[in-house]
Amino acid sequence: MSAAAETPEGAALPGRATPKATAQVAAATDTAGFYRPGWDGLTCASLGLGTYLGEPDADTDARYGAALRRYWRNGGNLVDSAINYRFQRSERVIGAALRATVAAGEAAREALIVCTKGGYLSFDGEWPTDPNAWVRKTFIETKIAQPDEIVDGHCLAPGYLRHQIAQSRANLGVACIDLYYLHNPEGQRAALGDAAFRERLREALATLEVAVAQGHIAAYGLATWNGFRAKPSEPEYLSVEAVLEAARDVAGDRHHLRVIQLPLNFQMLEAVGRANQPGERSLLEAAAEHGVSVLASAPLLQARVLGRLPASRQSRFAPGITDAQRALQFVRSLPGVTAALAGMARPDHVDENLALRRYPPLTAEEVKMFFG
Repeated sequence: MSAAAETPEGAALPGRATPKATAQVAAATDTAGFYRPGWDGLTCASLGLGTYLGEPDADTDARYGAALRRYWRNGGNLVDSAINYRFQRSERVIGAALRATVAAGEAAREALIVCTKGGYLSFDGEWPTDPNAWVRKTFIETKIAQPDEIVDGHCLAPGYLRHQIAQSRANLGVACIDLYYLHNPEGQRAALGDAAFRERLREALATLEVAVAQGHIAAYGLATWNGFRAKPSEPEYLSVEAVLEAARDVAGDRHHLRVIQLPLNFQMLEAVGRANQPGERSLLEAAAEHGVSVLASAPLLQARVLGRLPASRQSRFAPGITDAQRALQFVRSLPGVTAALAGMARPDHVDENLALRRYPPLTAEEVKMFFG
C-alpha cells in the first residue's frame, strides 16, 4: 500500500511504473508464480485486465470502474486499453479509477502498468450522427491527418500519433503511459504493400521514440490481430525481425520496442504452433530470442472457447476450477507469454480470474500434453 496521494481533479498523475515498485507489489502479493519478469525490469502480473468489451454507456463505465479498483486492490498491476475502445470511455474510466486508487492509498502509481493503443480513428464518447463529417472536422480540417494517410479508418501518420498520445494521456490522467502500442498496423501492409508499409512503420516508430524521449510514453510495441499469426505469403504478415529492423533504423540498438500483443487461446494457437517466423520458428520462439515480451489477447475469445474443452483435457487442470480459469491458466502457462489479457468488466470477473493466484502455472511438460 502507498500513502494517500493528493492529485487535483484533472491533473496528470506523475511518474510511471518502475522496477522497484512493481517488484514490491509482487513480493507482497505473489502466490504460486502469479507475477513474472516483464520488460525494462518491470514485474508483471500474469493476468492483465482488458477493457475492450461493453457498451459506451454510464452503466458499463461504472462496472469497469469497480472492476479496476477490485483488480488493483487484489494485487493485479497490468491494465490494457486502446483509445478507440468504447469511444475513449475505457481509457477515461481507467483514469478515474487510477486517480481514486492512488488518492485512497490503495496502490502507488509506480506499481501499476498502464498500457494503451493508437492507430484507429477514435470517436469521442459515442457514435457520431455523421461519422464521415466528424472525422473530417476533427482530423482533416485541423491538419491532424491527411486523407491519403488514412487507410480504412486507420492512421499511422506522425501528426496523428502525436495527437492520439496526448489525448490518451489526458484520458488516462497520467503524465507517462507505460506501454503504447501501434494498434493492428498490419492492415496497412495489406492495403499499401510491403515497401510503403515499411516506410510508414519507420515514421511511426520514429514518432514513438520522440515520445519516449519526451517522457510521454515509457516504451512501445505492436498490438496485432492477424499480423504475427499470418503465413509469410499473406498480405498482413509481420515478422519480429522486420519490425525490430524498422526500430533499429530509427533508433539503433537503443530503441524502445519492447512488446508484441496478439491473440492466443485454445482455438488460436498460431503463436506457438505455426513456424511462420524466419528460421522456421514460432512467434513465441522468435520473440524470446530477440528479448521481446509477448502479451496474449483474447485468451477467452469473448467466451467462445468456454465449454468446448474435452473432458480428457479438463482433467489436466486442478480440480474445481472453471472453464474461464482453465483457458487463462493454459495461456499464461505457455513458455514465452508474459501475461494473458482478459476482459474484466465486473468485480466478480476479477474475483474468478484472480483466484488463479492459488495455482502455479502448468509446467512445460503439462503444456506439451495439449499438443500431443
